[in-house]
Amino acid sequence: MSAATSPSERRVSARIGAISESATLAVDAKAKALKAAGRPVIGFGAGEPDFPTPGYIVDAAVEACRNPKYHRYTPAGGLPELKAAIAEKTLRDSGYEVDASQILVTNGGKQAIYEAFAAILDPGDEVIVPAPYWTTYPESIRLAGGVPVEVVADETTGYRVSVEQLEAARTERTKVVLFVSPSNPTGAVYSEADAKAIGEWAVEHGLWVLTDEIYEHLVYGTAKFTSLPALVPALREKCIVVNGVAKTYAMTGWRVGWLIGPKDVVKAATNLQSHATSNVSNVAQIAALAAVSGNLDAVAEMRTAFDRRRQTIVRMLNEIDGVLCPEPEGAFYAYPSVKALLGKEIRGKRPATSVELAALILDEAEVAVVPGEAFGTPGYLRLSYALGDEDLVEGVSRLQKLLGEAKD
Repeated sequence: MSAATSPSERRVSARIGAISESATLAVDAKAKALKAAGRPVIGFGAGEPDFPTPGYIVDAAVEACRNPKYHRYTPAGGLPELKAAIAEKTLRDSGYEVDASQILVTNGGKQAIYEAFAAILDPGDEVIVPAPYWTTYPESIRLAGGVPVEVVADETTGYRVSVEQLEAARTERTKVVLFVSPSNPTGAVYSEADAKAIGEWAVEHGLWVLTDEIYEHLVYGTAKFTSLPALVPALREKCIVVNGVAKTYAMTGWRVGWLIGPKDVVKAATNLQSHATSNVSNVAQIAALAAVSGNLDAVAEMRTAFDRRRQTIVRMLNEIDGVLCPEPEGAFYAYPSVKALLGKEIRGKRPATSVELAALILDEAEVAVVPGEAFGTPGYLRLSYALGDEDLVEGVSRLQKLLGEAKD
């Protein structure tokens, strides 16, 4: 659309027209469409557990469907019993004690992220965003009127940013720093010491922190999850925690997330949600109640499978000349550098970017991956290993064959 286009001629607002489509969902949709057309595509695009939602959670939802109580509107901020259970779960899993009045139940983690930024950002406020980042973070910041300021980490630091990098990015307009551990897309996990240093730096400069804890239970080896407001109590009055049931309990389609924060911010975000969507589906909330109130046995089983796949995918990717893949410590993503492959000839083509390389991989190997441009760092690919073991091995074997043909 031309910059000279008048407001009356615009069909889509400039604000919404500037939003990019979710690259991860786009790749997943394309892979599924190709599979539906009969092509044997293996998709590494979606960040979605391949396991079914545990049966006891589904049973709770079925019972809720039959209960007329849940056929009606309920409080916009969430069912009181679910908010109480989330508070108990947060203390159990994070050591962070909160009150139910500090919790807003949302339609998935994405809504929680947007509403959190919308509640605390004014136009022009800057948010420091470590990159590689999940695609939704900068878009949510822009929608809320803020300005994302990227701080890039690469494979040499395990994709972890330092306090020195954050300080170099801080300006008089900085209001929030984003902290994500374990990370999507890299699987990076910050040590307790590094997390504490970042939290104390934020306190020192009076900054807000938004911390996304959606992958809290998916850590491997010696890595440990650390909740920032529990680790740095002085941060609590300027910290918003985002979480949900999607990844931990294989409930991506149920759309239940939440944010935890100071009461005035939660009240403001609740007011916003009361006009945007009203309450989250009652049936989904009851399913989430069963999830967060139950034990973590099903989660442990999934984590064991993810750990096995993690080790397999990293080993196989690092066997490809020109690919360098650090071992992720959390979540279920591998984020290899493919910079050494760019510009090389592969089946008559010379992909100059990771976008072009990902397109070539889909066309020639029928494997769907997400290029690093989607996460703010060109020259990388993201592969989710939340898929069956056989598909994983077959998919990476195809990559080995195709990329092994690269030549100068």
